[in-house]
Amino acid sequence: MPTRSTLSTSDARREAVVDAAIAEFATSGYHGTPISTVAAHAGISPAYVFKLFPSKVELFVAALDRCFELVEQSLATGARRAAAEDPDAILYEMGGAYAELIADKRLLMLQVHALSAADVPEIATGMRRGLARVTEFAKSRSNAADEQVQRFIAFGQLCHLITTLGLDSPDDQWASLLSRGIRHSTAPTRSPRE
Repeated sequence: MPTRSTLSTSDARREAVVDAAIAEFATSGYHGTPISTVAAHAGISPAYVFKLFPSKVELFVAALDRCFELVEQSLATGARRAAAEDPDAILYEMGGAYAELIADKRLLMLQVHALSAADVPEIATGMRRGLARVTEFAKSRSNAADEQVQRFIAFGQLCHLITTLGLDSPDDQWASLLSRGIRHSTAPTRSPRE
């Protein structure tokens, strides 16, 4: 498989289109993002986007697949930071790495928009595939019990709510209850269009 530095022109454009699709779909969702907007962001024509991805749903699913690829990479980075091969320590570091990843909200918002478009069969399949990928990686890399992995994924979903709604520093007691113990990166967030 070629590396990003040795990609052919069409492969490089495909990569650029997927990156642009992540940014644009994260902002406006599947239903609200025209291919022309993705094409403009990538600096190519809509016709060329359709040459690379014959349908909008194929492009959205490619962006979703990239999202989960990046999530798995972040979990692997976190696992490498664990001081011991203890399942709790590995899951803890994976969670921290994921919190750092979604400080840039594009990947998080892409997942949120994918859930809102899960009535599109291909998108639902892409979400299930991505969630399976992340769950199986967390399980195999951490060697944690099923209940630990379930809790890890559940806390990840709670982290999505906290990050999306900005609940990590409110004065509301209910929000403090939900966000207690959930780590967030202090890295500056980027808007989805950056």
